[in-house]
Amino acid sequence: MNINLKEIENAFFSDGFKLGMNVCNSGFEPDALYSAVAEMYSSIDGFIEILNSFAKQQEQPVHCQKGCEWCCHQPVFAMQYELDYLNYFIENNFDESQKQALKTRADNKKNAFGFLTEQELLNAKFPCPLLENGACIAYAARPMACRIYLSSDVNSCLRFYKTPSGENSIPNLLNLPLRAGRMLNEGFKAALKNNGFTANEFRIEEKVGVNS
Repeated sequence: MNINLKEIENAFFSDGFKLGMNVCNSGFEPDALYSAVAEMYSSIDGFIEILNSFAKQQEQPVHCQKGCEWCCHQPVFAMQYELDYLNYFIENNFDESQKQALKTRADNKKNAFGFLTEQELLNAKFPCPLLENGACIAYAARPMACRIYLSSDVNSCLRFYKTPSGENSIPNLLNLPLRAGRMLNEGFKAALKNNGFTANEFRIEEKVGVNS
């Protein structure tokens, strides 16, 4: 399959920019924001589904599946608008006891990561507050970073989990979805910036369950 990475990046940046502009043109109405973020996620999910189908045909399937949680123990960064969407999902799908349990786990992770240096943070391992019984309890609203973190070798993920600072511990991640997802977000952010809106990035536990 002949892939022009630059064309793919440009296309996803353009799509992200259009979605961001829709939000700006609405005056940053919450419903417009949630709709745009949902469409952005749908776009990258569809792209990844096509890649997965092709990979299976080539007998090189993605190894990620429910119950494999090695990547769910590291810092996850997301844009504020993604976390707004995540909190909207939580507010409308979790009961009060679930919300309280989530807040407790988020606080625990904040406390565990709060005093780490940047390098220490990159290699830190602590379960995501959304992780329960080996699965994400807000899977439909998970951030872009989680969607595009796809491995072709589960053993490389296990090595990174056990020895994150090891010389040969880098996970074997698929580059194409990483680039496509990042460019969607870059386009979205560019539209917001052009219209005077600031898009900050946070670790998921810093904002999950918190009204912005």
